[in-house]
Amino acid sequence: MRLILLGAPGSGKGTMAADLVKEYQIPHISTGDIFRLNIKNKTPLGLEADTYIQQGALVPDSVTIAMVADRLAQPDCKTGFLLDGFPRTVEQAEALKVMLSACKCKMDAVVELELSDEEIIGRLTTRRVCSSCGKTYNLDSNRPLQDGICDACGGALYQRDDDKPDTIRQRLANYNRQTMPLSDYYKNQNLLVRINNEGEVGSSLPAVLAALRSRA
Repeated sequence: MRLILLGAPGSGKGTMAADLVKEYQIPHISTGDIFRLNIKNKTPLGLEADTYIQQGALVPDSVTIAMVADRLAQPDCKTGFLLDGFPRTVEQAEALKVMLSACKCKMDAVVELELSDEEIIGRLTTRRVCSSCGKTYNLDSNRPLQDGICDACGGALYQRDDDKPDTIRQRLANYNRQTMPLSDYYKNQNLLVRINNEGEVGSSLPAVLAALRSRA
């Protein structure tokens, strides 16, 4: 199964990705993880990307696309994968199409998680992250046993700067401008599966699986 997961920040992609890779036994290909791994290992692409990141600039598409192409060429991706965070633009989607064509592969589906801006802001502003181990909590749906303290390691919980209302609205505006065109792009290719992800976290998985089965 070859899948792309689309959705605005806070739409529940992390939970859905974890459930789908477990269901289909495929690797979770996150652009954030690819960047961190390449930078950590000081690969040529990682070093190039890091020069932009250190300057606070966006990493060019050419570098991002090359990193993704390298990752998809690994043996564990031969029978499938879940792409999360790529493509972000129609240009990147076109590059992905070329990559897949070169290996005579094709996408099975693009899952888009839909959530209202109000719900997203509510979810993200109540998110807290452990400063030691990175475990994530939510003050509404997944509270720690002790306020401000991580259950797993006892570290202090904090609110990320990008989880504050004004920053969230800017992130949503960026997503709507840059990534939302992918929705129509993949709809026109009959690949798009739209899922309303309101409600309890993780509750939409059966609907996603049913939609994917119906396409088989």
